[in-house]
Parts: sequence; structure tokens; C-alpha cells
Amino acid sequence: MLTKLIDRVKLPFQEDKELRASLYSIIGFYPHDISYYKLALMHKSVMHRNKKGKPVNNERLEFLGDAILDAIVGDIVYRHFPGKREGFLTNTRSKLVQRDTLGKLAQQMGVCQLILSSGHSSSHNSYMGGNAFEALVGAIYLDRGYNACMRFMEKRILAQMINIDKVAYKEVNFKSKLIEWTQKNRVNMKFNMLEQKVDQNGSPMFNYEVLIEGLKGCSGQGYSKKESQQMASKLTLEKLKKEPQFIDEIFAAKGNRTKMEEEPVQSVPDTEADQDFIINNNQPRKMTEEQTEAAPAAATEGVSEPERFHTLALDDDTDNDEFDLSDISARAMSREEIIAAAEAAAFTDEQN
Repeated sequence: MLTKLIDRVKLPFQEDKELRASLYSIIGFYPHDISYYKLALMHKSVMHRNKKGKPVNNERLEFLGDAILDAIVGDIVYRHFPGKREGFLTNTRSKLVQRDTLGKLAQQMGVCQLILSSGHSSSHNSYMGGNAFEALVGAIYLDRGYNACMRFMEKRILAQMINIDKVAYKEVNFKSKLIEWTQKNRVNMKFNMLEQKVDQNGSPMFNYEVLIEGLKGCSGQGYSKKESQQMASKLTLEKLKKEPQFIDEIFAAKGNRTKMEEEPVQSVPDTEADQDFIINNNQPRKMTEEQTEAAPAAATEGVSEPERFHTLALDDDTDNDEFDLSDISARAMSREEIIAAAEAAAFTDEQN
């Protein structure tokens, strides 16, 4: 019984000793108050509560560490690059303190292995390591002060793990990455210039926003169109990662657009020529008496005698001697022509 009690007393001390040794290899010195560091490594998924029932995790330290990091890295970048413009300094600081960079640092330094969570590996949460790194900086600030944080970043991080010059001048083409994503998903994307102005030093400044399927992404400001569009693309990519509902809205808008494109706007015009000039002979037409008398003459005008008779003959294959129209003519005949025709008919009958 006494042995078990001793083990229970030694256990927290043993854990603290191992944690101190691990932290020394990470931050380069031993902590004064280990409780800050324990809290920095406690993920919110653990749902640990204090005596008052309030949740205890590293979110508050993460907030503090984020602010301290911005100040320290800003200070370092300012002194490291004398004469560089504000845009360059801001861009360099952003690269150094972005979550991806901090997450990789946390993984390589062994911070991720110390994070206490509810059985979830840091691989399930791409921001868990970066958040813990910020919380660790917050713990160092509360435990040792601002100067200790500065030494940690200068001597442990920038001197050993990050080449600040390489980071500063490495161009990450966020615009290309965003265009590649939109093309793979077949969504429309364009850049819209919101503003073009001149700053207090007379330098031109541009402000562009990203529009995806007509939906506003993020805007970015820079001293050139390229810089502005790069910043807008970077922020839009981060929005796509953090806000799944934004992606849903994009694909909903895409669905509405493609649906409208598939529906015919109007009926296809007829390619056949208008043939209303053709008279349908199957439909009887009422003709006046003058039209009836004039029609045969009009139909046979300019036609030779045999052709005229053929034109006026009925199209009938049956022989009908009782109703032969071959002698009917629309042309008025003189008295001499009538007598000659009668004599010719009589002569034919005598021969038959």
C-alpha cells in the first residue's frame, strides 16, 4: 500500500522531469514554471477543466504567442533587410509565421510528439502543430519574458532551422496554384481590380480581388498588379482551405451556370427557304369570269401550237373518245380557219 502511494507521488515528478528534458532539447533552456508549457501542449480536444469547471487548453496561449511572434519576427526582418520596402518586409514576415511553416518546425523539433490530445494524431489536424508552436512561444513569454522569446527565435529557429534570405526571396506562385485548382475543377475565375492609387511616397498601389463563379474570394494590395494578385490568390487559397462552405457555394454557382448553358435559349431557326410563292394546285380557287377566260391564254402565251395543246390536255392515261380536248383552243380563230378545219375533219371521217 505504501509502495503504491510512493509511486503515485513520484509519477508527476517523473513526468515533469521527462517533459523538462524534452523542452530543453526544443527551446534550449529549462523552464522555470512547467505549468505554462504543459498548458501550451494541451489541445482543446482533451476537454480538461479546472476546479471552476472552465475548459483548459492552449488556445489562449496560442493567441498570445501569435502576437509575440509577429512582433519578434517583424523586428528581426526589419533589422535583417535594411532599406527594404514595407511590402517586402510584410511578405517575408508572413512567410516565416504562416501556419504551414510553423507546423513543419513543430514536427521537426519534436513539438508535435508532445502534444496532448484525445487520441488524435497531429496529422489529422494540419494546424495542430503550428498552433502548439505559437502556444509554446506564449509560454516562453510568460515564463521568461520577451528577450527569451527573441533569443529562441534568433538562435534556435533562424540560426539553425530557417534560412531567412532564402525564405524572403523565394517566390511562391499562389496565382498559379489558384488557377490550377480552378482549371482542375472547371470553375470560372478572374481578377477584378478594386482600386489603383498612390501612397504617401508617390508609389503606385493596386488592389485586386478574386472572383470565382461570380463569388467574391479575397482581395490583396501591393505595389504592382502581380504582387496584388499574388496576395489575393494566397488569401483566397487559405479561405478555400478553412471554409468548406465557400467551396460548396462555388460549386452550387457552377451548377446553376452550366444548367443555364445547357438549356436552349430559343428554338433553332429553319434553314429551308420560304416557299410561299408556290401555288398549291390541290386547293381549289375561286376565279372570276374574267380570270377564267384569261387563264388559258396566259398559260399558253408564247407556246407553239402543238405544245399549247399538250399543255391544256388533261393528264389522263385512259382513252376517252367521247371527250377529246385536243381540238379545243384558247385562241380565237378566223372564219377561214374554221372552214378549213371543218373540211379537214370531214375528209378524215370519209377516209375512216
